[in-house]
Amino acid sequence: MTIPTQLVLRALLEDPTREMYGVEICQAAGLAPGTIHPILARFEGIGWLESHFEDADPHKLGRPRRRYYRLSRDGVAKARDALSPIATRWMNALRTDGTASG
Repeated sequence: MTIPTQLVLRALLEDPTREMYGVEICQAAGLAPGTIHPILARFEGIGWLESHFEDADPHKLGRPRRRYYRLSRDGVAKARDALSPIATRWMNALRTDGTASG
């Protein structure tokens, strides 16, 4: 799991019940929109995230509609597992030497 992916998960886990739109996630994770959107799409595709567009007229808002994201119930558990110290050490070991020791 890449560091940007971990940062996105950590941002979403700060308050798993809170819906956040893209720019909020970018700010919380310290990442650019071009970095987070592929990550969000991947997690939504595997069921870790749920999303929806706000129900508002973009012309009245004077901006594009926001898409809100929130971890699914299953996503909360899987994100916590993925970010656990043991999982993080295992992933770092894989990156370092190509094996899953320890």
